[in-house]
Amino acid sequence: MERYGQVLLIAIPFFLVLIIIEKLYGLAKGEDRTPVMDMVSSLYSGLTNAVKDVLGLSISVLSYDWMVKHLSLWQVPDHWMVYVFVFILLDFQGYWVHRWAHEINFFWNKHLIHHSSEEFNLACALRQSVASFINLFTFFLLPAALIGVPSVVIATIAPLHLFAQFWYHTRHIGKMGFLEHIIVTPSHHRVHHAINPEYLDKNYSQIFIIWDKLFGTFQEELPSKPPVYGITRPVRTWNPIKINFQHLWLLVQDAWRTQSWRDKWRIWWMPTGWRPADVAERFPVAKIEDVYRFEKYNPPAPNWVKTWTVVHLSLLLVLLIHFFGHLAAIGSPGIFVYGLFFFVSIYAMAELADQNPHFIWYDLARVGMGMLILYTHGGDWFGINHQWWSGASSGVAVYLWLSLAVNAAAHRACRYCLAAAR
Repeated sequence: MERYGQVLLIAIPFFLVLIIIEKLYGLAKGEDRTPVMDMVSSLYSGLTNAVKDVLGLSISVLSYDWMVKHLSLWQVPDHWMVYVFVFILLDFQGYWVHRWAHEINFFWNKHLIHHSSEEFNLACALRQSVASFINLFTFFLLPAALIGVPSVVIATIAPLHLFAQFWYHTRHIGKMGFLEHIIVTPSHHRVHHAINPEYLDKNYSQIFIIWDKLFGTFQEELPSKPPVYGITRPVRTWNPIKINFQHLWLLVQDAWRTQSWRDKWRIWWMPTGWRPADVAERFPVAKIEDVYRFEKYNPPAPNWVKTWTVVHLSLLLVLLIHFFGHLAAIGSPGIFVYGLFFFVSIYAMAELADQNPHFIWYDLARVGMGMLILYTHGGDWFGINHQWWSGASSGVAVYLWLSLAVNAAAHRACRYCLAAAR
């Protein structure tokens, strides 16, 4: 937990710098592909996922540690070839887990968030699930366990394999020559994120494109068919926590509403998007029929509100740095309270972006929780006065009250802007 937090302290600034560079590059070229609110929503999603992972709020039904202890036939030496083997094995596993996430109703819920952006940029790479509490697919690592690959090798390669999937989420890099035949490139992944009929359910590979070519799911990006991004049942919200559970909630409702007991069971394992006929008729769900003619989600908001949203996100990032940097000192249950504060804060700010008329109650909950934390910790925000400087907790209190006032003004401005647009 603490080590993972330290890794994120390095990774998050690195990703943020690249996102900013892509944004500035797009502005300079007159081809900005990173709208502010879309970018902020993506970063909110990345933060919730990072907090969930650091807190260990997920379990593996079958852990790799258990497999290697009980099933290994011999122990392999610590050699560079072992790391290469594990990297390839993780990529093979990743292909199938990714493919099943797209093709099976229940598993789509944990992956939908990654495709929810109607843009395609580096920021959307950070849209990762907080809804995946259970990992069912460790058994794909059985070959590594059988030959006795140490757990430390898996733990080392897994984050590297994940981070290596960040760079190709961009529209600013064209086709890459001979590399198109070897690795996943931005062109390949643009196809994967597209909702054009020609591109749906293609290019599942994560590092090596060979898996798609082997298993018949490869599709080249066509000059005559520019990719259109998003999902065919648009989420219509900037709130990553809502997005994480939208599809699951639809499945629960459909399973409850259908009259067929067979459909109540099989809905979870049917192809993604399948709904019982009796439910689909009585409770239709909006779906994009013409991918080239639909209105992207972008509620009108004054520029100063967009700027403030970025500023507020930056202030949350400062607190996140404190959180990741002092996990051991904060201890349990403090880290879980701190994590909950991040979730409440992100939920409230996303509701502001969505212009929810009840936003102020969510924001009052955020500030109320923050002040309660300060009160129960004797005015010291999780020990920040000793870890950073003596006035840091006073700064947190000022941030809470000042942000409430600015958020209230921003909400009024957004509601006025929305009414004017109508």
